[in-house]
Amino acid sequence: MSLVIRAISEDEPGPVWSGLFQAYWPAYAAWWSRDGMSGRPTYLECRRALVQHMPEIAELYDRLCALSGGGDLAARFLSFYCPPRYLSACSQAVWPGDTPLLVRNYDYDPAAFDAIVLKTNWNGRGVIGTSDGLFGLVDGINDSGLVLSLTFGGRREIGDGFGVPLILRYILQTCTTVDEAAAVLQRIPCHMSYNVTALDAQRRFVTAYLAPDRPAIVTHSAVATNHQERVERSSHARFTATVERERFLLQRLTLHPETQERFIGAFLKPPLYSTAFSSGFGTLYTAAYRPDERSVELRWPGRSWKKSFSDFQTDHIRVMFPEAATPGSLAI
Repeated sequence: MSLVIRAISEDEPGPVWSGLFQAYWPAYAAWWSRDGMSGRPTYLECRRALVQHMPEIAELYDRLCALSGGGDLAARFLSFYCPPRYLSACSQAVWPGDTPLLVRNYDYDPAAFDAIVLKTNWNGRGVIGTSDGLFGLVDGINDSGLVLSLTFGGRREIGDGFGVPLILRYILQTCTTVDEAAAVLQRIPCHMSYNVTALDAQRRFVTAYLAPDRPAIVTHSAVATNHQERVERSSHARFTATVERERFLLQRLTLHPETQERFIGAFLKPPLYSTAFSSGFGTLYTAAYRPDERSVELRWPGRSWKKSFSDFQTDHIRVMFPEAATPGSLAI
């Protein structure tokens, strides 16, 4: 199996973004409406929620809606407000050395992946990140060196709130420090349970446990897999090996002092690296975010692809993945 990942740059929303949206919209629309629309928020409800919780990007949202064609369904989709259920796996950790470094594996269904590293300067703030829905991000860095990354929190509950990729986008557009990011993570409602790790250029970091049915918990944990303070869904925990992956990372942080290269390399091997693509949880990439360099390096076994604010080539890379594990198993 192979996947082409593109690096795309457009400072302000314009024809490049619009062309991408039109190409992706049929798949987005099918996903957004898959459970029917009768009980979903209206456009006005979506926009009011965005204005209430993320007013700094409301005008940007309006511009993207216009570029998308101005349709009602597209506008509701772009708000990320009360989206359908979606799951990922993922592992992430902050390197224990003196230099700030966050490494993460993004484990997800390749058929539902934007496969775009997007560089923007929306509202005058530089952001590089892995696109989700062409507005949200699953991980990213801004020009102040603030880094954010997400993992699924492992709980079933769904509530009124935003899809976490838009929360990441909002923070990277409006915040410069971990303290600012933590304050946002505690106030914006998230529609499902997710773990978000934030790291800044001064090597300050937090991991926030977001949930739709209880207040966010901000911790100083350097590791996040697919549960929160404790396992609350044992079947999912067994399927994703979340406890085993967390234990493995904590041991590397506490028992095995190592170089950045060895730490990154651990994410490209079991138990962190997954080949469960047929189950929707294969490792699509490993990302190493370096706030001091304002850079991200995407890795695969034997390959790497680096992007930064000072050197961002608009190109692409074709990645070959190993044979997928059989459905119902997770090879990690």
